[in-house]
Parts: sequence; C-alpha cells; structure tokens
Amino acid sequence: MCVSNDPSAVLITYSLGSCIGVSIYDPVVKVGGLLHLMLPESKIAPDKAEKNPCMFADTGVPLLFKEAYKYGADKKRMIIKIAGGSQVMDASGFFNIGKRNYMALRKIFWKNDVLINKEDIGGNVNRTMCLEIGTGHVYLKVSDREEIEL
Repeated sequence: MCVSNDPSAVLITYSLGSCIGVSIYDPVVKVGGLLHLMLPESKIAPDKAEKNPCMFADTGVPLLFKEAYKYGADKKRMIIKIAGGSQVMDASGFFNIGKRNYMALRKIFWKNDVLINKEDIGGNVNRTMCLEIGTGHVYLKVSDREEIEL
C-alpha cells in the first residue's frame, strides 16, 4: 500500500491476477493511494494479517483510507477504481479467489457508503495498475489488450 500527495508520483502495482488493485483519489487535495490486496478476509490467517494487514480486503482497505485522511482526503470526494479479480491459476474455479476478493471488497465499500466509480474485474488475465497522483488518472496494462485508462 502507498499513499501520496506528491504530484510527480506514479503509484504502480503489478501482476494483479486474482488479487485486486484498489485506487483511491481525492481530486480536491490531490491525494491518492493504491492497495494490492491478495485475500478477502484476515480471519483465515490472523498471524499474516497482523504482520501485513494490507494483504486482506477487510484490513487493508480501512488502512488505505486512514492513511489518505492523514493527507486531508475526504471519503465523500474519493474516486475509487479497482482492477483484478481474475481466475488465472485455478482453471476449475474451485477456489475462485478473484471472485471472493471482489465480493468482499464490494461488501466493505457498501457497508461504508463508498461507491466504486470504475472497475476492470474478472476474466483470466493479469493486469498492471498505475495511478498518477498529479492528475488522478488510472491506467491499466492488461495482458491481452493495449494500455487503457480506467
């Protein structure tokens, strides 16, 4: 997880397969953050959650917002963009971690009255997600497509 108000900063997260990248941006104070979450719930691995809460949707998302608030961001102004949640290493769909991550994330946002503005979710591709702090633009490089703005 990274949060910044440096207008020259570009935050990047790579290899979003079943993982989900969460981008938040407050255009008024030009503060943005990027989280790469791996699993839906911290209760499945409490020891790991204590050491690295950003691995999990239920502990990482609140930390991302709290860090942005330190820079003056306001939840009501946040632009939220997410990407990932693919099914890349589980052809049978038995574990369906990408879908579980996505559902957990939507539940967290719903409970906190936060709307997702844009998303690129699912499929069987890897994604790289970039957030430009100076502009708030989010770009995706998807394994089977050209780079797009989300």
